[in-house]
Amino acid sequence: MPAIRYFYTLKQKIYHSLKSADQQSKFFQLRQKYPYFIYQSYQIEHNEELLRLTFNFNLADCFHFSPVIEIPYRSFYSWKLPEASLQNLAFHIGMIELISYWKLSCAPQVIIRPHKLTETQLVFWKKLYYQGLGEFFYVNGITVSQENFMQISSEGNALKAVEQDFTNGVLVPVGGGKDSVVSLELLKEEERAIPLIINPRPASTHCALVAGFPEAQTAVVNRYLDPLMLELNQQGFLNGHTPFSALLAFVSLLIAAGTGCRHIALSNESSASEATVPGTDINHQYSKSLDFEQDFRAYVTSYIHPQLNYFSLLRPLNELQIAERFSRHTAYHQVFKSCNVGSKTDSWCGQCPKCLFTWIVLSPFLTSKELEKIFGKRMENDSTLIEMLESLAGQTAAKPFECVGTIDEVQAVLSWHLAKETAFAELPLLRLYFDSNPHRLVGDYQLTNLLQEHNHQHFVPQQWIKLMED
Repeated sequence: MPAIRYFYTLKQKIYHSLKSADQQSKFFQLRQKYPYFIYQSYQIEHNEELLRLTFNFNLADCFHFSPVIEIPYRSFYSWKLPEASLQNLAFHIGMIELISYWKLSCAPQVIIRPHKLTETQLVFWKKLYYQGLGEFFYVNGITVSQENFMQISSEGNALKAVEQDFTNGVLVPVGGGKDSVVSLELLKEEERAIPLIINPRPASTHCALVAGFPEAQTAVVNRYLDPLMLELNQQGFLNGHTPFSALLAFVSLLIAAGTGCRHIALSNESSASEATVPGTDINHQYSKSLDFEQDFRAYVTSYIHPQLNYFSLLRPLNELQIAERFSRHTAYHQVFKSCNVGSKTDSWCGQCPKCLFTWIVLSPFLTSKELEKIFGKRMENDSTLIEMLESLAGQTAAKPFECVGTIDEVQAVLSWHLAKETAFAELPLLRLYFDSNPHRLVGDYQLTNLLQEHNHQHFVPQQWIKLMED
């Protein structure tokens, strides 16, 4: 390692160590000052225009939060479910929504007042909270065990299972990236296929439109955070990543009940199960992982409705296979977006790990001109991205905390460019990587193998297995 990079890395480690000690101290101080968090209640309102859920949370009787979920009317909805069924579905959305507010102080005691949960349910929730906050704890420098990070107690009446007759319709959550585009293309001709979008942005809406689904044929969910939480973040309370895909999972159950669709087809690939911090369980994509999917399916069967079928259609595939399929769907190339930084402006920032990774996995299948038209720049010419590239390729303590693919996938593409002597191989970003990391090159055979592999650990229904074999 060059001397300059060595001292830069050492400086980073010292800074991270000092920051961790400071954050650990803040963690204990906040837990002591705000020792309990209460899920107080929830309300359900629905009329001809929308269904509204309001959740009421209480942080140690000092701060009160009331986040809201609103679902605008569509002709395919029927909310004529038994009241107990709606209560079950609404309550469970509150159970995952609360984590965004609990993390402000990480109160050691969580009290659930609306309904009584079994010990098995509490085990499920405690695991989801802890694993889903793995990145939050890591980035904030907090060391705490799953056993001790919180204790959960519950009160009230037991929940009743949902009463509903489901058809073979399929919900397809759409985020506006390449993965959900591939799922939409595979399932759009199915009877009663309905896209589902939480907090629509131009990319997600446009992808649904290209697939043939105007707004009136798309299930939309609007999520409103309580602004007090954002104010407390500014005041120095704890902040960080929460498992959004788990929220999507529980919201999708409510939409499934309202539409009568039995199937919920996610677009999580096999690569999502790889740890973000190698050698640990810390995974930015935990709620997209096979582990979460398996736990969630079991929970839904036992406590919500046994006919509901939540699965990831793309689990048999890796990121490279998905990228190859997406490259064929040229109608989406100018509307899809995966960049979180540019989400508000519907653009690619060209400077974040998500942009760089998306460029990497598409580069074997699209020309330089095609990629430049998508990203608005020649990313392979930007040598300032070298440290980000090395992080994606597994040469740092952790991968970027983004929804990116595996280290093997990144290394395989980079090596393929060198072995094939593609035009990309001689451009600044890749040349700098190749020259400084010759021992990382694995040959072009690995890309070929990854494009041919098939992950057999999945829950894709038999009727759609053949779609994954193309």
